[in-house]
Amino acid sequence: MNSSRSRTSARLLLATLLSMTLASTALAAARSPQVPVSGTALATFFAAQGQAIAVNSQQLDLQRTSVPASTGFGMRTFVGASVSHGIYNAAAIAPALYQVCPGAATMGWFAVAAFRAAPQRLVVNLFDASSTLQGNNVYLGADNTDFGFYEAGPGGTFYSQDARNAGGSARMLAFNGTGAFAGSTWLCTETGAGPGGDFADVITLVDLSLAPVPTRPSSWSRVKQLYR
Repeated sequence: MNSSRSRTSARLLLATLLSMTLASTALAAARSPQVPVSGTALATFFAAQGQAIAVNSQQLDLQRTSVPASTGFGMRTFVGASVSHGIYNAAAIAPALYQVCPGAATMGWFAVAAFRAAPQRLVVNLFDASSTLQGNNVYLGADNTDFGFYEAGPGGTFYSQDARNAGGSARMLAFNGTGAFAGSTWLCTETGAGPGGDFADVITLVDLSLAPVPTRPSSWSRVKQLYR
């Protein structure tokens, strides 16, 4: 298959998978209590991305979540070198980590994942900055009805569920995307010793609305804008 045909196939696959986000269910309410965010690094990042987000008062309660079967979503890291990210089954005592994006991914790379049934699994496709497919994985047993997010890098592995982190402290905060990123969710991770911090060490965008906000259709043009 030539490179042009490969890119075209990748775009069709991506648009198809991300269109499934329209079936997603909004589940997350506000985190209570809100976690204090120190400094201005996170607010400065959001402002640079055109995001109207109050970091100390608009955090989502997104420690674990669920989506309908066949839901698709995209992920990429905006901040954080050599960091992998993905999901895990939130109910498992010692959950396997289902990697969506590897730490070796460079600027502009992104991944698209989709839950599937019969058998229950997560299908992941990784693309480079030119939208050329770089690899894929299938994770049997990934549970769309109860899962969390994780980030793993030089500083350790951090979970969206507070209880899984050292000291039971919050290490990952979630926010609704706004403006050009409306219908997506930001995951912001603190990798320091904690508790607390600026939560700007690793920042990931999940192209999936997991809170009660209006969503918009996922077209290829929108995806390119989000992941450029």
